[in-house]
Amino acid sequence: MSESITDTTGIAGYTALVTGGGSGIGLGTATRLVRDGAHVTICGRTEEKLVAATAALDEVAAAAAAAGRAVGTARYVVADVTVEDQIEAAVVAAASPRGHLDILFANAGGAFHMGPIIGADIEGVRATIELNLVGTFLCIKHGAPLMAAGVGEGIDGGDAPGGSIIGMSSGAGHFPHRYLWAYGTSKAGIDMLCKYAAEELGRTGVRVNTVQPGIVDDELMEAITAGGPLLDDYLAEMPISRLGTVEDIASAVRYLAGPESGWVTGVEFPVDGGHHLRRGANYGLLFGE
Repeated sequence: MSESITDTTGIAGYTALVTGGGSGIGLGTATRLVRDGAHVTICGRTEEKLVAATAALDEVAAAAAAAGRAVGTARYVVADVTVEDQIEAAVVAAASPRGHLDILFANAGGAFHMGPIIGADIEGVRATIELNLVGTFLCIKHGAPLMAAGVGEGIDGGDAPGGSIIGMSSGAGHFPHRYLWAYGTSKAGIDMLCKYAAEELGRTGVRVNTVQPGIVDDELMEAITAGGPLLDDYLAEMPISRLGTVEDIASAVRYLAGPESGWVTGVEFPVDGGHHLRRGANYGLLFGE
């Protein structure tokens, strides 16, 4: 073979935006992309966290350079994904190294309500949907045009793959986790949104997929992963009975982001140790049930 795997499947020189990139899965994925030579912009609402994360990414880039690998770069933009002009500005900043965007990981999300449907706080429910579903919509709305603009303008004059958008869903959006309905419903919305986007944007060369992580041992889930009945319940319903890692999810995103998955669009990718084969976690255990 005249070309190596690295030559034919790399993302060196690609531009990428990772929302919610200051910690957890977002930072882990940004780390993987920088290590593989991409020019990565992370965004989030807390500048102090983004500064620290960018410094860590710069160290990753320096280590890659010292090892003789393609050198990625890192920068940050303070942006709230629910504020349209802010996410638009973040997308433009991320595209600036090449004039178009290659990878968008719409990772930012969270939950502002947990508990029964009856008696639920409407503001918490709305905030959850706004952050997860509307935030992802705004990423696609503003990211896709800058990806479509890059079709036919690949690295060193080659053909570009058209760009890849990855939405952050969840196992809770695929099968019920008791009392996690507001979060899960918004994540199910992301899955369907990304299917619609995949169908609509395919003609431009833009691919759209989602990842559905199971329980991951990161800052967001540390109150559960530290141990207790809810963690035990999770592990009992997982064929591969261990906590996921940030690297597990980053590897899945990296596959969907790169040319290796160039004929993959509109899919939901569960990365959960097989949890989706059984029942969802019972968050009622946090309420003494």
